[in-house]
Amino acid sequence: MAATASYPLKQLAELLGAELRGDPETIISGLATLQTAKPGQVAFLANPVYAKYLTDTQASAVIVHARQANDCPVSALVMDNPYLGYAKLSHLFDTAPKRSPGIDPTATVANCAQVASSAFVGPNAVISAHAVIGENVVIEAGVYVGDHAVVGDDSRIMANAVIYHEVMIGQRCVVHGGAVIGSDGFGFAPTGKGWSKIAQIGSVVLGNDIEIGANTTIDRGALDNTTIADGVIVDNLVQIAHNVQIGENTAIAGCSAIAGSTRIGKNCVIGGGCGISGHLEITDGVHLTGTTMVTSHIREPGLYSSGTSFGTNADWRKAVVRFWQLNDLAKRLKGLENNVRTYLSGNDR
Repeated sequence: MAATASYPLKQLAELLGAELRGDPETIISGLATLQTAKPGQVAFLANPVYAKYLTDTQASAVIVHARQANDCPVSALVMDNPYLGYAKLSHLFDTAPKRSPGIDPTATVANCAQVASSAFVGPNAVISAHAVIGENVVIEAGVYVGDHAVVGDDSRIMANAVIYHEVMIGQRCVVHGGAVIGSDGFGFAPTGKGWSKIAQIGSVVLGNDIEIGANTTIDRGALDNTTIADGVIVDNLVQIAHNVQIGENTAIAGCSAIAGSTRIGKNCVIGGGCGISGHLEITDGVHLTGTTMVTSHIREPGLYSSGTSFGTNADWRKAVVRFWQLNDLAKRLKGLENNVRTYLSGNDR
């Protein structure tokens, strides 16, 4: 296990730009939740649901909003966004291994590939012909980087990820283990007897500061590129089909699927398990709650949902029966409305 880092509380306050209430010399050597924190650790309160744990916390300090600061029984780091404070401090205590520059002797690197002297290439990794690996890049064990692919400065490709040929990855990106970037899009022409494959001759272009989750797949374009703009974050097990375009700072939660040629705007949030049909336009600032199915364009920003919430099986089965009765009920209601109109028009005479 890596050595534990320690910091005086005043240093953490300066890093966060937080107001410090308490002993500035308190030493902090870790992060934890309000419920599990021990002396020497800092906790945070971002969700009011957990406020009930504040008074009994054993943490040495808590990152809190000013609204809860007076209720904090220990030292407080007061800031407008405690969750952001937690995010920043998390990097100080990150246990991920640090990599020194160099190429492992078991790695395979093409003679015509370009690998920066500051980069790390791990065991059994493959860097193919004319690929470019930028400054301070980390290529973990078993990664495959295809011909003419580019991995930008300060990016990290985790174990067993696959970067296909001609894929472009920007700076400060993270691609987690098992992800596949640049696989063929699902393109086939019907022949009457089966399917004829369409060569996918576009690629994938990732901007800067992007994170791609484990076992996510991003397909290369059929003709034009699949493009992911700066600041996009994608969770595990997400499918992004060919020629999809995703705007800046959009977030996509796990197990969502986006069909081909759909365009998603900036600053969108797509909840877990969403399905988005192909060839659609989704504007900036759209938030889809979990398992939403999108089958038409979304032209206005806002919160969108579909599907039904869960209930007991007995209630759900009754609701399903009612659902299938809706069409008949609508026809009967229309008939009643027509009868009322006829009656009223007769009385007018």
